[in-house]
Amino acid sequence: MFKMRCQVCGCTHTKKNGVRKGVQLYKCQDCGYQFRAGTGVSEQDLWNAYQQEKQTVKELSVRYGMSVATIKRRLHDIRREWKQPPLSGEGYVHMDTTYWGRSFGVLLALDSQTGKPLYMAFVKSETVKDYEEAVCSIKERGYFIRGLIIDGKQTLFKTFSAYPIQMCQFHMKQIVRRYLTLNPKMLASRELKGLTAGLHRIDEADFKKDYQAWKEKWKDTIDHKSLHRDGKMHYTHRRLRAAKNSLDFYMPYLWSMGQIAG
Repeated sequence: MFKMRCQVCGCTHTKKNGVRKGVQLYKCQDCGYQFRAGTGVSEQDLWNAYQQEKQTVKELSVRYGMSVATIKRRLHDIRREWKQPPLSGEGYVHMDTTYWGRSFGVLLALDSQTGKPLYMAFVKSETVKDYEEAVCSIKERGYFIRGLIIDGKQTLFKTFSAYPIQMCQFHMKQIVRRYLTLNPKMLASRELKGLTAGLHRIDEADFKKDYQAWKEKWKDTIDHKSLHRDGKMHYTHRRLRAAKNSLDFYMPYLWSMGQIAG
């Protein structure tokens, strides 16, 4: 169970001691000092709780008696003083962004072989510039990038065309599932979802063969159009087409690392 730390003696033998103006008060049972939640939390303690203890923003908010917005702001301010570590060696860089809420995320770049962090930055949204800064920083600090593994932001494939690029197969499956839903009703959708679910277990030649067979089998369904209220003909199964189009775009990148290694 988490206990607030006394700001005077540093012990955690504390207890809640009422509320004043909506702010929780605490009292140290060792030295008797009374203090408010959220005051005196150092940036180091906040950062350690976030990074080392894997506390979420919401958990930090409860722990330190601060609003979620305040926690985000303070973590963002810490980011400005964060120094990326010196690097050496070479390998493939896996880059991805994880979000907490809609406008607070962490862009993390890892060595795909060892899992070693190469770059970290707080971001509000995934922009090409954020990824360019990450790649530039990694190179400048002495790491030779043999290739990139990215999560499917299509503009990145053009931006980093000078590098071998691998599309993350997990994210490919997530994209298809997002379009087709967890339990698609159409047989064509169920077959495509089942095909991509085994993406990580099948080799390139077999997958392309099965995928081509699926497209030929369901060509009429994929290309079917119907009359809409606007008086124009539109594709009937747009989400199915969207899933297919995504697979078509990313297909050249799904086994890139295997080709490089070969």
